[in-house]
Amino acid sequence: MKVKKNKLKTHKGAAKRFKVQASGKIKHRCAFKNHILTKKSAKTIRKLRGLTEVCKSDEKAVQQMLAGQN
Repeated sequence: MKVKKNKLKTHKGAAKRFKVQASGKIKHRCAFKNHILTKKSAKTIRKLRGLTEVCKSDEKAVQQMLAGQN
């Protein structure tokens, strides 16, 4: 008798927040750029533009959440 394995499911909250590049790197939006921007300098806001790479310590957890995304 064969034992059926459960399907890996994508964590939908993570899928909306992270993008997997063709090279396999995972990118996300910078934090601290949603609201209360009047206090922050133009330089700070400018540096928060674009996507940044997920740090090594979080990479494994994010990959696990995005496991069923193939």
